[in-house]
Amino acid sequence: MPIELSGALAILSAMITPAVLISACGSLLMATSSRLGRVIDRTRQVSEQFEAIAAEPDRTMLEEERTLLFDQLAGLTRRSRLLQRAMSRLYLAVSTFVGTSVSIGIVAVTGQRFAVLPIGLGIAGAGLLFAASLNLIAESRIALRSVEREMDFVWKLGQHHAPSELRARGPSRKMLRRRGMRWTREEE
Repeated sequence: MPIELSGALAILSAMITPAVLISACGSLLMATSSRLGRVIDRTRQVSEQFEAIAAEPDRTMLEEERTLLFDQLAGLTRRSRLLQRAMSRLYLAVSTFVGTSVSIGIVAVTGQRFAVLPIGLGIAGAGLLFAASLNLIAESRIALRSVEREMDFVWKLGQHHAPSELRARGPSRKMLRRRGMRWTREEE
């Protein structure tokens, strides 16, 4: 059964459609890989900070800093696992979208008998892309919380060491209340 030109173009168009999703997955994979690299770099920095506080046991706010570093290490561990899961799901999504494209061609050649194959692969790929996106959202929320905790610690450390004229230029009371911190009268 020969395929007419318009039918062939429709088949090729349908086979190319998953390429848009493959491209989206590729972009997310590059960004996720970069994020994982930053998590690894940050883990190394936390390790160096642990070494530094071990060398100076009489450091100011030692317990607060140690607690912050342990919390950050726990967050970095969760982030790296979420990023790894997201990358695995993105690679699987790319595979299923390539399979979708190939199966569209196979269905065009063999007839409608296997029409469910590209539909199933497309849905599976979209589900994997969705699941990877949820992992990336969860990871970014952990990253934001970690940065906020570190900023809180730095503000407290700054309040401890800063001269009074610099403390007066610190964060507004409203901002501190939003972050759950208190601005006492002696800090004014």
